[in-house]
Amino acid sequence: MSTARALKIRIGHSPDSDDAFMFWGLASGQVKSDYEFEHILRDIQTLNEWAMEGRLESTAVSVHAFAHVADKYALLRHGGSFGEGYGPMIVARETLTDEQLGQATIAIPGKLTSAYLQLQLYFRDRFGPEARPTVEVVSFDEIIAAVLAGRYAAGLIIHEGQLTFEREGLVCLTDMGKWWQAKTGLPLPLGVNTVRKDLGEAVVADVSRCMRESILAGLEHRKEALAYALRFARGMDEATSDEFVGMYVNARTLDMGEDGIRAIRLMLQMGADAGLVPEVAAEVAD
Repeated sequence: MSTARALKIRIGHSPDSDDAFMFWGLASGQVKSDYEFEHILRDIQTLNEWAMEGRLESTAVSVHAFAHVADKYALLRHGGSFGEGYGPMIVARETLTDEQLGQATIAIPGKLTSAYLQLQLYFRDRFGPEARPTVEVVSFDEIIAAVLAGRYAAGLIIHEGQLTFEREGLVCLTDMGKWWQAKTGLPLPLGVNTVRKDLGEAVVADVSRCMRESILAGLEHRKEALAYALRFARGMDEATSDEFVGMYVNARTLDMGEDGIRAIRLMLQMGADAGLVPEVAAEVAD
């Protein structure tokens, strides 16, 4: 048996419908490979923390976290999540004044998430360079309930909550995607796919191929891939899940494009300039 055939590639991704859709091609056997792929499903904050240790051969990470793991992982052009004028949202039970928002404790899904980096940049942009949001980490799928219960004045929501918060009775104070687009004219970088560099160039390239083909298989077999993705939709109906998948799995997922790369580099540079992340050269592998 060849070394390649014996190699297990553990792929970390979030247990939500858009990631499941992307990896349907691999999970269903549509993509052929000599490697044994094992899917490791964890929330993005856990994946970010594991990436700091280099635990998985391949993993989704927040763009924010990538600044801390660029020495270990190669950034791929495909598999990225971008908001095209939409993204993480600050939500509350009622509209808050600037003063109230500035003093609010905001529930966030993790301190390595892109949403949190964007929140910090947004506060500096809106309230001045010394502004700092007061935050507390809450599991992403518990934030809406925590805000509704009055435990927090506001919450920073990601994933499907972006489509369901209104029916829960919350209002959107700020959409990070709209803020970023107005400020930069670029798509909002959220998550990226990575492969560990120490696997070697040949393995990195082949794992990259498999992941790209998996995304393409999902887009070309949307009905089957969506049916698989619904297993991870946390109670969403098919129409809402389909809308959510369409938001984050599309042509840009196959290739983030030069504007996507510019957006990643700009956000990380803004973070570095503000002392929020280390300086990093965001080199993108094929």
